[in-house]
Amino acid sequence: MKKSLLFLFLLMGGMTLSFSQTATDSITMKKVFGGYQFYQDNNRLSMNKLVNAMRPNEQAFKEIKSAQSTYALATVIGAAGGFMIGYPIGTAIAGGDANWTLAGIGAGLAVVSILITQKFNKQAKQAIDTYNKGLQSSSFWNRHQLNLTMSENGIGLTLKF
Repeated sequence: MKKSLLFLFLLMGGMTLSFSQTATDSITMKKVFGGYQFYQDNNRLSMNKLVNAMRPNEQAFKEIKSAQSTYALATVIGAAGGFMIGYPIGTAIAGGDANWTLAGIGAGLAVVSILITQKFNKQAKQAIDTYNKGLQSSSFWNRHQLNLTMSENGIGLTLKF
């Protein structure tokens, strides 16, 4: 009788631990020089990995996709502005006649890029907050997905949770 009670207790304890969320599932955003970095399980996430990590949470996924578009726009405008600043400076260093109007336009683009990057930071923070809140309120039973799949072994059902 004692062995069966002990077995039942261990079984229930194991099931409880296996279906719980851990703090390592959450995503964190750390401020560094020049922007933010994203971490999950102490692993740094690139933008694509961040988007893929948020795929299970529909609302957070929509928000991070919007942030990703903003990030791409800021990157393109920033790169163009940097080139427009750097080219006249390089020309001046080489002894040529620099086009300072081009550098001024580039500086304007750099400022616009900084403003767009700030918008991205707010969007990314909102998406991360949405994702992390979803982790706290979700459980094993409302996150499952049943699919019909085909593999080298044949056709079958897969349950993802």
